[in-house]
Amino acid sequence: MKIILKQISRKYNFEWIFRGIDHQFSSGEACAILGSNGSGKSTLLQIISGHLHPTSGKITYHIGNKSYAADQFFRYVSYSGPYLELLEEFTMDEMVRFHYHFRKFRNRMNVESVIQASTLSHSRNKPIRYFSSGMKQRVKLTLAILSDTPVVLLDEPASNLDKQGVEWYRSLIHEHREERIIVVCSNAQPQEYDFCSHSIDIESYKNK
Repeated sequence: MKIILKQISRKYNFEWIFRGIDHQFSSGEACAILGSNGSGKSTLLQIISGHLHPTSGKITYHIGNKSYAADQFFRYVSYSGPYLELLEEFTMDEMVRFHYHFRKFRNRMNVESVIQASTLSHSRNKPIRYFSSGMKQRVKLTLAILSDTPVVLLDEPASNLDKQGVEWYRSLIHEHREERIIVVCSNAQPQEYDFCSHSIDIESYKNK
């Protein structure tokens, strides 16, 4: 699988957020998008996912010899970000079962094994609205990383995680990163992305 960015640019009103990004993402590689808060990292991630269109430039998606449009590619992407909301009326068990209707899990994992992987089994019957911010982040990361998709997009994955939570995230992503495209947005927190083989410094595309 490949995702190819050609001169990708995005502006809001009259201000360019970034301009002229060329990059190719390939299966088996992990890439970090680095920059300060408000630099456009999340915007670029949403463009890669197909949820947002660039102002100019072109993004293409390829699986084998077949190309896909952005409105078809969403089936192959899982996503986690701090601004994404969970269904807080659901329990953990209900949330995982609901997600399973739309995305199967890797390695034929079932609902029980996914909940165990989240380390939240003790709270499986508690409504998510009563979860701490760190527990909610674990739910988001669990669903994204364990979904059976060839592309995983993670926006600031260590946000709201304590030291133990960060170690859990790193273990989970290490176990499930092979033969996938992994893209991680970070404002320079190495524990989020130091496993990535290359990076995009979005700040360098501000004034092109």
